[in-house]
Amino acid sequence: MTPDDVSAFRRARLLLVLAAAGEPLDAERLGVYEFLAGQPLLVARAGDDPDRTALRLAGFDDRAVAYASPAQRYVTAQLHLNRDLATLVAAGLVAVQAAGRVTYRLTEEGASMARRFTAMYAQSYITAVRIIVRRLRRMSGRKLRENLRQWLLPVPVKDVP
Repeated sequence: MTPDDVSAFRRARLLLVLAAAGEPLDAERLGVYEFLAGQPLLVARAGDDPDRTALRLAGFDDRAVAYASPAQRYVTAQLHLNRDLATLVAAGLVAVQAAGRVTYRLTEEGASMARRFTAMYAQSYITAVRIIVRRLRRMSGRKLRENLRQWLLPVPVKDVP
């Protein structure tokens, strides 16, 4: 079992994304941000990427072994998203707004809970969320989906004997 299999862990990450984004997000963008913040080196792949050092210092490592491809992990994450959001809404931690499109935002109680997460992972994850949101915020939905397809492709392994 991985942490992503634990509903409380996934829901805590959603709260952290909404807190760091500072604005209501639709489910698609929220799901993309949540996933990529957990694997930010998919976005900051290039060795000379200016965000790569900050992410490495925060503890992210692209050499970590995973038993599923990034695309498989993304699909699995999306399968949990609606239930996790519904649970957060039912608990009063997230509010739904429907004005042209459905968006989600933290309630005061949700923001208070997000501020109480103090584990090192939470701090590292917040660093990644801020970088991901900064880099992707201005992308249109279509451009975000196009880039996501590229980021989910496996990185070729070089110099493998």
